[in-house]
Amino acid sequence: MRTLIRGGMVISMDPAVGDLPRGDLLIEDGRIVEVAATVAAADAQIVDAHGKIVAPGFVDTHRHTWQTAFRGIGADWTFGEYGAAMHGTLRPHYRPEDVYVGNLVGRLEALSSGVTTMLDWFHCSDRPENADAAIQALNDAPGHSVFCYGAGVTNEPIAAEVRRVRSRLPGDDMALGLRGPQRTSMDTTAADVTLARDLDLRVSVHVHAATGWPGGDRPVAAMRDRGLLDDRTTFVHGNGLSDDQVAMLADAGCSVSISPDVELKMGFGWPETGRMLAAGIRPSLSVDDCPSAGGDMFAAMRTAFAAQRGLDGGLTARDVLGFATVDGARACGRGSRTGSLTPGKDADLLLLDAEDLTVFPVSDPIGTLVSAAHPGLVDSVFVAGRPVKRHGRLVGVDLQTLRTRLLQSRTRIAEASGMTLDQFSQSGAST
Repeated sequence: MRTLIRGGMVISMDPAVGDLPRGDLLIEDGRIVEVAATVAAADAQIVDAHGKIVAPGFVDTHRHTWQTAFRGIGADWTFGEYGAAMHGTLRPHYRPEDVYVGNLVGRLEALSSGVTTMLDWFHCSDRPENADAAIQALNDAPGHSVFCYGAGVTNEPIAAEVRRVRSRLPGDDMALGLRGPQRTSMDTTAADVTLARDLDLRVSVHVHAATGWPGGDRPVAAMRDRGLLDDRTTFVHGNGLSDDQVAMLADAGCSVSISPDVELKMGFGWPETGRMLAAGIRPSLSVDDCPSAGGDMFAAMRTAFAAQRGLDGGLTARDVLGFATVDGARACGRGSRTGSLTPGKDADLLLLDAEDLTVFPVSDPIGTLVSAAHPGLVDSVFVAGRPVKRHGRLVGVDLQTLRTRLLQSRTRIAEASGMTLDQFSQSGAST
């Protein structure tokens, strides 16, 4: 099967390929074969990209997808209110069927807005059936997904369950979300990292000052001293880390996932894009949670760009698009597979409507994409060459049935928790 994307404004994010004001992209067996001003492929299926921006699919490196049913209720929450409401009040009432529909709709929403690769940071693992349901939902959505198993805040052994989950997920389709080092002991953190290395898993860990550093204000240094930092480790947020600890991340080759909307709203501090770049770290971007923030990478890019430009003016639009594509792919261990329109990589790409009045006329495709684009412009999405969205609609998805199931799930969980949705929006967390 060969597909020719013809006549679009091509943003490759590969210096060797460059950007093309008008170009063609040839796909064969799910991979990009050629990107050039003109590609001859008489036997290929033609996708007309005139009036479209052709760009790499986005990579979201940290999203708690199971929370999709409660979209928007946490817009006014602090971090403490979020934790009390989502984890203390609601999470105990999640059944596997709730996890499944939340993860499926959340992954489809991300896919529809152009996220072709996503790390699902799953910490609704109260029972094994919840993890199984989350994995099944990711498998049922036609995007690249990494299931990041998070055990929550506990010092209890998790090795048996992690090994069981690992047996279901081959290769780089799984990661391990560390429980520490801020909220569990360093011994627990070391045991989790050892387990991850034994199972050939990348690890992801939350670190930020909004928790008040209950485990000590030098978590990175503590991990470094135990030999727990390497290039398979992604630190989520990183707000408030001292300069020397940021340097430790850079020295060890760690990656960083920044969630600019949630960090600003919940009081984590300024997104650390500038400090990471200054230290030699190319950060990635993530949505984090949809109860508190929008679920699309356009918003994440725009917030990261505006915040850092407001601080020091040093960030460029190309930097930010890199965070959402090539740098995100690298942070997920998939830099050789996706993140740019490079021959040999998976054909993960977007077609965005460049003739919509919200962006027309497009004088600078990258500047437009970062500063003005939105999910409504996503005309088509291809994952490994497969069209999963065309002409503004997901392919083969019964959205009405899924909407009904998600609403039923939301109602049941809220009623079981003893809270109404109005109460959540007015008071944030319950006590």
